[in-house]
Amino acid sequence: MIAFVRGEVAAVTLNSAVLEVGGVGLELMCTPGTLATLRVGRSATLPTSMVVREDSLTIFGFVDDDEKQIFEIAQTASGVGPKVAQAIVAVMSPDEVRRAITTEDVKALTRVPGIGQKGAQRIILELKDRVGPPVGAHHPTASAAPAAPWRDQVQQGLIGLGWSAKESEKAVDAVAPEAGDAPDVGALLRAALRTLSKA
Repeated sequence: MIAFVRGEVAAVTLNSAVLEVGGVGLELMCTPGTLATLRVGRSATLPTSMVVREDSLTIFGFVDDDEKQIFEIAQTASGVGPKVAQAIVAVMSPDEVRRAITTEDVKALTRVPGIGQKGAQRIILELKDRVGPPVGAHHPTASAAPAAPWRDQVQQGLIGLGWSAKESEKAVDAVAPEAGDAPDVGALLRAALRTLSKA
């Protein structure tokens, strides 16, 4: 297994980053919050999780080990594959996931695209003894991101999670007042998803 990848960021796309490691470009599938912390030409170290299928080999990259752990635990629930697990860590911080599961907050989990009421109940039932309590760690999503491009990053993140460009733009406008001087892309993305789930 590949536990982490360290190298220069060669490219950042809407849902992945390419890190050059020993002359080889490794593509890592990442959440918008993780991608917002990366800069092309700079070195980065990302914890990774490798998902092997009959027809593919995919490496997922994370902002920290906590996010990676939640991604891997989420997949142990029946019906949760890598795509839904990645949506979970895109929409919620690791502590929010733990809190939702330990307090049996079905509503919080159904904010994640791809998880309905029954799916949320199943996740709670199957993962309650595995996730542990919230650890209270600060989650370094994307507070380092420059102020101007946050709108584009949040919008592209929503589009990547399956919302239309029009819906995404509306949600970005709705959360714009929360941006402030140092926008946290991960928090704004979660806020935008909450507005979409209410609509």
